[in-house]
Amino acid sequence: MKKIKYTVSLILVLSLSLVFIGCASAPEAEQKAAEAARDAAVKAGADKYAVADLQAAKKLLETSAAQVKEKKYKEAKQGYVDAKAAFDKAAAAVAAGKKAAAEEANSALAALEEGWKGIEASVKKIEKKLKDKKDAWEADTKSFVDGLKAGKEMIAADPLGAKTKVGELKAVVEKWDAAFKEMTVTPAKPETKKK
Repeated sequence: MKKIKYTVSLILVLSLSLVFIGCASAPEAEQKAAEAARDAAVKAGADKYAVADLQAAKKLLETSAAQVKEKKYKEAKQGYVDAKAAFDKAAAAVAAGKKAAAEEANSALAALEEGWKGIEASVKKIEKKLKDKKDAWEADTKSFVDGLKAGKEMIAADPLGAKTKVGELKAVVEKWDAAFKEMTVTPAKPETKKK
């Protein structure tokens, strides 16, 4: 009789254990923490300056959500923990990404400024040929100077915006560089016919 009671008790305990294991709940706290970390990373600028890290973290979050739907709560819980860590990493990488973008923008702006000085020197050499393009040159000069100043001011707050400004200024430099090369090419003398 004691043996039967012991066996029944053991079966009851095992059955209850299996029921509790089968009824594990979704890892809501971990999910909310991961989503909060995602929002913080995006707010910090990871979508601009740490894109690869942010995408990797989003992939972990999506995988965890799929695991919850499949009721794989243990795996989902670990996935959410990993996603939170990845979002935190992305947020931390923003500063390095901004610094790199700022350095690129500074370098590009300095190169453009030097290029523009070369173009201005070319203008002095061919000023007489510039008569019909003088108004356009003056307008582009003002636009370039203003754009260069704006680009330099943007670097600290918005390095990617400064890089965009570099692209706009580069187009102006290339336009006038091509125009001056065209103006300085001397037309070939027509050949005279021999009799």
